[in-house]
Amino acid sequence: MNLQDLLKKIEEKTYTVGIIGLGYVGLPLMYTFHKEGMPVLGFDIDKSKVSNIQSGTPYIKHLGQEMMQSLSQSDRCAATTDFSRLTEADAVLLCVPTPLNQYREPDMSYVISTTETVAHHLREGQLVILESTTYPGTTEEVMIPLLEKHSGLIAGIDFYVAYSPEREDPGNPNFNTAKIPKVVGGHGEDALQLAQALYDTAIVQTVPVSDTKTAEAVKITENVFRAVNIALVNELKVVYAKMGIDVHEVLDAADTKPFGFMKFTPGPGLGGHCIPIDPFYLTWKAREFQENTRFIELAGEINTHMPQYVVEQTTKALNTHKKAVNGSKVLLVGLAYKPNVDDMRESPTFELFHLLEELGADIAYYDPYIPTIPPTREHAHYTGKQSIEWNQETVAGFDAVLISTDHSDIDYAQLAEWSDCIIDTRNAMKSVTPKNGQHIFKA
Repeated sequence: MNLQDLLKKIEEKTYTVGIIGLGYVGLPLMYTFHKEGMPVLGFDIDKSKVSNIQSGTPYIKHLGQEMMQSLSQSDRCAATTDFSRLTEADAVLLCVPTPLNQYREPDMSYVISTTETVAHHLREGQLVILESTTYPGTTEEVMIPLLEKHSGLIAGIDFYVAYSPEREDPGNPNFNTAKIPKVVGGHGEDALQLAQALYDTAIVQTVPVSDTKTAEAVKITENVFRAVNIALVNELKVVYAKMGIDVHEVLDAADTKPFGFMKFTPGPGLGGHCIPIDPFYLTWKAREFQENTRFIELAGEINTHMPQYVVEQTTKALNTHKKAVNGSKVLLVGLAYKPNVDDMRESPTFELFHLLEELGADIAYYDPYIPTIPPTREHAHYTGKQSIEWNQETVAGFDAVLISTDHSDIDYAQLAEWSDCIIDTRNAMKSVTPKNGQHIFKA
């Protein structure tokens, strides 16, 4: 089938979109295409995700029941663990993890294994798009050689390849998948035209760039920008605290300037799949060109150190109450990496767990979005640990409460009534007046 025929299929909405990886990126992407009338076919190795889609059962809290029911009740949607059905898809979008290994280097195993699976089922005319965040050069240097090797087909002649980075912001009510402009880079003009036409059916705007390498660099740049600026305000928090200055008051006042300032807020460390990881991808790739990324690496050092700083402040807070960390009961409020979602990826709360337990503290957590810790790649030993019940008797039994995520549906005034020692890393207690004998520490 030639390019014009494929473009016609997209226009007529008979072009089947296959999506591999039905998590925080793949599931809303699948729904977005489906909502605009495209047939969709989802793939995942996790049988529970597939069965939940088939039954309409939500497994990502903020995405809600309506999305799942619309997918489960549609004859234009299917989900499967059978990857031989990849031949049914006209486009195959890869939304798989790209974590770091123990040496803080890119772990490309998920991209490689998934690409090899796609290659074994690749047919002429298909479009393969990588959406996972990665270093510049991945599509051309890793994916295409694997696709060609295992399929015997040639990219740009027999099939098409593109890169379009995900830009999800889980839980953001103002920007869902359909409303976030999509950067697209193609392996050749035909691939770019085809990928752009596909995303144009469902996304508010597509932003074409010259090639896949440039598109990969766009996503890295976006997250390096955020990581560096978060590191800046984290460093300011530490410096201003020594001076007796509230960094949050400073940032709020600075944010009134209508030009030349963009507000970032400090916290206990970086979380989410992108910001703690992506800068290290660029740092790793830069070494190939004998270049150093000193600014990025310094930001990484600052952000990586923040959990240790929070633990130091927790130690001081307990000392104020004549208690040692060793043997103290500490409640961590918030396990998700950001407010109002159940997304735990790279959450700094896990590092706080680890550091405080190393010092001998007895740790528990409360998170209304995560009643039980599910299996994770990095923190398997916490699997099955349950959130405490939110009541006065339980909370008052802790020697200190450490706020690591500022969920909006937590009653912080109530917390102030129940605990005399609170360490606040998110400025969640800003509107609460401490009672007599109570200490609220900003960390």
